[in-house]
Amino acid sequence: MKVLILSCNTGEGHNSAARAIKQHLDSQNVECTVTDTLSLVGDLLSKRVSDLYIYSTRTNLFKFLYKAGATVSEMLDKMKSPVYLWNKSYSDILLKYIKDNRFDIVICVHLFPAQAMTALKLKGKTDIPSIFVMTDYTCIPFLDETRLDSYVIPHEHLIEEFAANGIPREKIYPFGIPIDDRFFLSGPKSEARKKSAQLFGWDIQPWNNWFLIMTGSMGYGNTQDIIDETIRQSLDGTEVIAVCGRNEEMRKKLEYENRYLPNIHPVGFTDQIPLLMDACDVVFTKPGGISSTEAMSKHIPMIHTKPIPGCETRNAEFFHYHGMSYSCTDTVQQVRTALRLCEDMEYRNTMTGAQRLNAKPDTCHDILGLFRDRAS
Repeated sequence: MKVLILSCNTGEGHNSAARAIKQHLDSQNVECTVTDTLSLVGDLLSKRVSDLYIYSTRTNLFKFLYKAGATVSEMLDKMKSPVYLWNKSYSDILLKYIKDNRFDIVICVHLFPAQAMTALKLKGKTDIPSIFVMTDYTCIPFLDETRLDSYVIPHEHLIEEFAANGIPREKIYPFGIPIDDRFFLSGPKSEARKKSAQLFGWDIQPWNNWFLIMTGSMGYGNTQDIIDETIRQSLDGTEVIAVCGRNEEMRKKLEYENRYLPNIHPVGFTDQIPLLMDACDVVFTKPGGISSTEAMSKHIPMIHTKPIPGCETRNAEFFHYHGMSYSCTDTVQQVRTALRLCEDMEYRNTMTGAQRLNAKPDTCHDILGLFRDRAS
């Protein structure tokens, strides 16, 4: 069995999910390839779409496009959206890649390849088993245009939403969101703090509260406002680690603005997030589907910061409603709640208990079982 995982470079979440699935398949000796779908058309196209996505998240463009997409998706009946028609346009290139490499299963972790695969199936050009894996806690616009064999969604409480949006109930599997295995392992906080300080060269106080701020791969959000409010409410009693992703401009700005504050520690892109989560008391994170699932699986008290309008708004609502995070856009209240989570053990245990109740550590294992059934 040879598996193709199709992703897209619009944010790191989709790629993270793809890598998590591949990690598990490799451990089970299943041959697997992860491919950026748009790179099959051309690397320049892939980069331009990625750049457009980053630009749109830093402006109001993404909010406008998401709302417009949701409106158009609701209005469409038999007509196909421009998004579908665009993805259909390169579907024959995708088909050639699948045939040339003799793949047996296709897993889509992004809407674009799911629509391209749908175009191929509707034209009768392929009957290869195909699975869509959702990376947000809501049904996205235009997913109802897809016709794949199975849909893996994050939680059983979302089944009705997906079914109401046109996904056949018998094709829905609430297995969770795939994440790196390291987020299901936890070490002693004291040891994680010691390792973190050594790894990053920090002169850091291990007995202070530790806040971890995560801004996503593109470095999104009002990180300096959180830092300023943390200093105002706790003076130097809290260590703040701000992970800026690949946004070097943000990292350098934070370093300059906090150059006289020894308890503020800006960090660029790093693969040590599991270690930093083990070391921290509270994580502040924009409500991306992947980062939220990672924190939930680590059972770390979570403050959801300002979302990228669209899916992330729904992610924050889902986590807040289920008691797995505290979500608001008021920085004063965010920091106040974070400090309370450091002191109020009952409140802290209630939140982490809800996370344990809803975590799904077997997601990748269940996906493997699903496509083995499809391939048989």
